[in-house]
Amino acid sequence: MKAVIQRVTKASVTVGEEQISSIGRGLCVLLGISSEDTQKDVDYMVRKILNLRLFEDENGRAWSRSVMDTELEVLCVSQFTLQHILKGNKPDFHSAMPAEISQSFYNNILEQMRTTYKPECVKDGQFGAYMQVHIQNDGPVTIHLESPNGPTDAKQLSKLEKQQQRKEKTRSKGPAEPGREKAAQRSKADPNASSGAEGDVSSEREP
Repeated sequence: MKAVIQRVTKASVTVGEEQISSIGRGLCVLLGISSEDTQKDVDYMVRKILNLRLFEDENGRAWSRSVMDTELEVLCVSQFTLQHILKGNKPDFHSAMPAEISQSFYNNILEQMRTTYKPECVKDGQFGAYMQVHIQNDGPVTIHLESPNGPTDAKQLSKLEKQQQRKEKTRSKGPAEPGREKAAQRSKADPNASSGAEGDVSSEREP
């Protein structure tokens, strides 16, 4: 899962001519859900978003308070384009979770965030709609966050798949393969020597 988190003085979401949600000072969070995401990704993202220290304390010391510490608002917007892979200059979105299952997944994120924090302080856009997101970045402060449970880069995924295939080939040969080769060499030198492949134990041979 990927997120772009912006500290804002205000943010709002409009669909058509209607403003459906808005917040004052707080965080605007754009969330991109991967097809590989699980509940572990949800737990990580919710914890990080609510606990990132992006605000000053009462003495003006920067990077000291989280959105929960300061009791500010969070505006979440589903943003599948964060799960892009560029093919030349064209973005490909096949790694994004399909809309028919990602909506309930996204709603789960919102519910967990509201349960952890205050329900009235967590707002969202309109899932699947063509939205106008108005963000007044404060600072500017922008944080890119990615859950650590799995790679989303196509080259990295391909590399890991090849490594896994090599491991599987190695396991299929079995750990005794080098021993068989040595046994074969011994048998050429001594026809009466046991290879060990059939379960013979060399110590049981008569001298």
